[in-house]
Amino acid sequence: MSVRVRMAPSPTGFLHIGGVRTFLFNWLFARGGGGECLLRIENTDTSREVAESVAHIERSLGWLGIDWDAETTFQLDRLERAQEEAQRLVAEGTAYEDEGAIRIRMPDDGTTGWDDAIKGRIEFPNEQLEDLVLVRSDGRPTYNFASPLDDWLDEITHVIRGDDHVSNTPKQLHVLRALGAEPPIYAHVPSVFGEDGRKLSKRHGAISVDEFRLAGYVPEALMNFLALLGWAPDGETTLMSRDELVERFSLERVGSNPATFDYAKLDWMNGVYLRELPPDEYADRLVSYLREQGSDWPDERIRAAAPLVQEKIGRLGEFASFAGFLFHDVEPDPSLLDERVLTAAAEAMSRTEPWTVESIETSLKHLCDELGEKPRTVYLPIRAAVTGSRVSPGLYESIELLGKEESLGRIRRAGKLAP
Repeated sequence: MSVRVRMAPSPTGFLHIGGVRTFLFNWLFARGGGGECLLRIENTDTSREVAESVAHIERSLGWLGIDWDAETTFQLDRLERAQEEAQRLVAEGTAYEDEGAIRIRMPDDGTTGWDDAIKGRIEFPNEQLEDLVLVRSDGRPTYNFASPLDDWLDEITHVIRGDDHVSNTPKQLHVLRALGAEPPIYAHVPSVFGEDGRKLSKRHGAISVDEFRLAGYVPEALMNFLALLGWAPDGETTLMSRDELVERFSLERVGSNPATFDYAKLDWMNGVYLRELPPDEYADRLVSYLREQGSDWPDERIRAAAPLVQEKIGRLGEFASFAGFLFHDVEPDPSLLDERVLTAAAEAMSRTEPWTVESIETSLKHLCDELGEKPRTVYLPIRAAVTGSRVSPGLYESIELLGKEESLGRIRRAGKLAP
């Protein structure tokens, strides 16, 4: 049996990262099995907002590295087919009309069950199932009719979705049986919670692909991280490439307990991916990221600064606060400044030639000896004067890149601000 799955988002605003994790599981399962992954938009109208949302969904999935087979389809594409099938069920006696709507008859006793590929055997008492509306009085099919109908017509073999859909499954099984369709294999993946044990939401932090992209996460790291939300290949391996994830993913290793979204772990993982990039590629990514943010800082200086920050920052979004002093004036905290040190530093640095990391290091070390102070006492006010912060890239490298004239100007101005 050839695997065919579907990603079925609703076009209702941003793409929640929990849903993206579920789409990723679909994609990994299909790609690992040599199958197909479809993208179906479960819309209830065809407004301009839907078109904009679909473009956003496609863009977000594409950035993350999740592709799909064939063109994107829409739930309402089969509006007439849904109406025809509902009328067929009425004619066959398994459904009936009710004040303009069409309902399917549900059994009154017994249970409806299925073998879930993740949760195991699940049984639902039929007495809890009300006769389901298939088509509303305005002619639009309901989700619990249109979704299984599309799964049948699209020849979906596995429905991999969030466990908030477990209660929909017995209803959809009855719909499929009434249609004369063979049900797919259902696999309900665990929810994604924040560290407080509550469903992941804005109160925990970023929750959309766009937010993570804007914060400076790279897609490889985010994909790796999302794959581990509820799945683990062996309980030990953490860092895996896209190809490794495809090769190793299996539904058997997906747990049934809620997954915890650990932002600190994602930051760590993103930092690892950034540090492992070849220097030229890191610089390219940094320039592209800053351009997306609307920055007009010179490419040449960004690329020159890239080696200073690659080992230091965990997200590309941290570059502006960490190395922004290379592109604009700074306002150092006067409490970090020392007039004696800065006056001596300006004098020593004015004699430094050539203006290289090695010469700057030599000058500053000699300055420590002349002042009879330890480097941390001398370097802090100089760092604050030059970078505007007590934390920055390497001091020697920063001063070299900033240039002699600008560095001396900042040191002298800061000396006048010192208390």
